[in-house]
Amino acid sequence: MAAKNQNDKKTTSSEEVFSPNTPSVMDTKPIDLGQIEVLQILNEHGEVDKGLEPNLSDEVLLSTYRSMVLARAFDNRMLTMQRQGRMGTFAPNFGQEACIIGQVTSLTKDDWFAPSYRSFGAQIMRGWSLEHLMRLWAGFHDGFPPPDDVNDLPFSIVIGSHVLPAVGIGMGMNYKKKKDCVVVNYGDGASSQGAVSEALNFAALYKAPVVFVCENNGWAISTPASKQTVNQTFAAQGVAHGMPSIRVDGNDILAMMCATKEATDRARNGSGPTLIEAITYRMSLHTTADDPTVYRNEDEVTVWEKRCPIMRFATYLVNKGLLDVQTIEETLASCEEEAIVARDKFYAMDPADPTEIFDHLYESVPKELETQREEYLDRKSTRLNSSHKPISYAVF
Repeated sequence: MAAKNQNDKKTTSSEEVFSPNTPSVMDTKPIDLGQIEVLQILNEHGEVDKGLEPNLSDEVLLSTYRSMVLARAFDNRMLTMQRQGRMGTFAPNFGQEACIIGQVTSLTKDDWFAPSYRSFGAQIMRGWSLEHLMRLWAGFHDGFPPPDDVNDLPFSIVIGSHVLPAVGIGMGMNYKKKKDCVVVNYGDGASSQGAVSEALNFAALYKAPVVFVCENNGWAISTPASKQTVNQTFAAQGVAHGMPSIRVDGNDILAMMCATKEATDRARNGSGPTLIEAITYRMSLHTTADDPTVYRNEDEVTVWEKRCPIMRFATYLVNKGLLDVQTIEETLASCEEEAIVARDKFYAMDPADPTEIFDHLYESVPKELETQREEYLDRKSTRLNSSHKPISYAVF
């Protein structure tokens, strides 16, 4: 990608689109929605565009680097636990660390974040402990609510369903005249969901302070991005709904931070929503229940491995004199140790209590459900007290 100046944007006027020479509906091709800005600050070799380089403190740069490394350490630890049968299915974010973490670096404590299920790098930055996220992925109901004083929505497995509530939060901010904003992310596959289009429309119409981040990682499980949309870009969906839109190199942490900062500033000052298409790549599995070798060429993965967001950022920091071999190794070791400590805390937590399955459906338990609970508890007690050895179920 090459960075383009905001002033170089091409616009398409209504006179051009609806001129007398406009073809009939049956003859139309995808409308040229104008040139959409593309932003890259660090190329895949870690070389920086000095004209676009943000003025970030050494402390911010190094803490951001560590956050990316920690997200990958968590990823690797979770994968090991899953392969050992001690963790449930989860969605790795390997290769998307810059895209995910860059979304939330400009958010304040009062802002909101609505994540999809591959966002734990951002969730960690927002205040979720590693063991809390392990609890979540292991299926414990107490793992889903965010920590106290963290304005995050629980992630949704139902594709795209969390985008509308995020817009609702933004509309509520306007109603209460708050100068806060919401960042919500979703994948290229979720862009085909009607709920996402509805969310874009409502946000644009009501100038909701929402930043939409479409994570274009190339694949919606086994469906390539080319089969999701006839347009060349997902950012065109934002333009079509009347909001500023930009394509960003999602493996460039500096570009993600800058694009999100500009978008959150716009949202807070009352200028409405922005759509960011973050172009990245899912270098690992869709989830641990997936085998990507069935549907994609590994040569494609090899190309993207050279665009690794962590290696790219590390090269930049080495060139700035902020990292060297020793500090890189120390960062890797400390992040690995943090993931292991979290794993041990998770293993030490109480197992699931099956009696709690009745506790979170109704404020006042109806008689029918109360009867079912009593029957279940009676059978459970009888079974445990019988002479037959109970079946041992692993709690994932």
